[in-house]
This record gives sequence, structure tokens and C-alpha cells, in this order.
Amino acid sequence: MTTAVVQPTPDLAAEADARFEGIADPVEQALAVLAWAGETFGQQFAITSSMADGLLAHLAGRAVPGVNVVFLDTGYHFAETIGTRDWIAGVLPITLVNVTPPQTVAEQDAVHGARLHDRDPDLCCSLRKVQPLARVLAGFSAWGSGVRRDEAATRAGTRVVDWDAKRGMVKVNPLAAWTQDDVDAYIAEHQVPVNPLQEIGFASIGCAPCTRPVAAGEDPRAGRWAGRGKTECGLHV
Repeated sequence: MTTAVVQPTPDLAAEADARFEGIADPVEQALAVLAWAGETFGQQFAITSSMADGLLAHLAGRAVPGVNVVFLDTGYHFAETIGTRDWIAGVLPITLVNVTPPQTVAEQDAVHGARLHDRDPDLCCSLRKVQPLARVLAGFSAWGSGVRRDEAATRAGTRVVDWDAKRGMVKVNPLAAWTQDDVDAYIAEHQVPVNPLQEIGFASIGCAPCTRPVAAGEDPRAGRWAGRGKTECGLHV
């Protein structure tokens, strides 16, 4: 990757979105978007991964070898998620950026009380995800995520290339137009690492206290903060 020389702007994001939205093949589109981000922003581009699988990291490694992959190590992850992180970092041509909150879980409990995720999940997400991500992304000009339009109604309008006004960055969503069938086909063809929790019904994997398996026919994100009227952690809104 080269050194970034392009200033991120809303117009740049809009122009790129118009260019890449018309690519019909999902793999071609994703690789083109990622390659553009890597060429445009160089080391100032990173992607994030929840380590539900290695799909986005695999694509990014193909398009931008050595790409920075940010993982938010909240202290609440399933052991399977940490194992998937280590597996992906070991087999794919990526640079893992492991990000931890300023406070350990024990230190947060001492300040806010135990099980903050049950009493105020928005605050817990802010402390352990949103704020740590904001700090690490401050060193970048553009970032990418694995958000897909078919995951939830709140994500239906996701653009392939967008302007992240909150952070003043370009945000790319290379998988925005992908379907679950696209995901399954790519993973099978390329033998992409997958979090083993998916095999027992975890369609969307976050922190252990706030994630459950989903039943047949449920929204893929129905297992996140189930029964709490919360659908997003705040990273993508």
C-alpha cells in the first residue's frame, strides 16, 4: 500500500459510490471497491471485522495485501471469536490491529457496577466499542465494514461507498449488495475461516452476554440484544 495523498470528502465518496454501484457481480464489485480504497488512501485505509467469519478480511487481503484489519477486543467475546481472530490473522495476508477499551471489564464494573450490558447496553457498547473504534480510526482516512443490506431493515439503505460524517471519513461497505447465498458460495469456494458458533445458530456474533442463536426464519440480527429494543451497537450509525 502507498502513502495516502487523497483528502477524504463527501464528493469523493459519492463519485466512487456511483462508479461501483453499477458492478453486478458481487465479488468483482467488492474487490474493485477495496482496491480503490487501498490505492486511494494507502496505509490510511483499514477494515473492521467482528470475526464472525474471515470473508471481508479474505477479500481485502486479495485486493490490498497487508491491509489493516481492526478487531474490537471488548473483553466480552466468545472464546470461539478470539480463536477465529487468531486463525484469520495466522492464515490471511492481513495486519491485525487488536483494539482494547481503556478499562478492563473488572475496572468498568468497579465504576459502573457489574453487568452494565444488562442495565445500560448503549453505554456499555459506547465504552467498549464505539469510543475505542473512534480512537483508532482517528489515525485513518477511510475504513471499511462487512455491513450488508439484507441483514436488517436498519441496513437496507447501505451504500457501497459512503461518507461517515460523524468521523469525517470515507466508509466503504464492499459486501453491501451481497446476499447470504453470495456469502456462503464465496466461503465454500475459498475455504474462508468461519466462527464455529455459526454452526449452532449464531447468525450475527457480538459480545457473549448480548448474543444468542437465532431461530429459523428470524432476522439474522435478532439474536443481538434480544428483547431489549436495541438493534445496533452504534458503530455503523
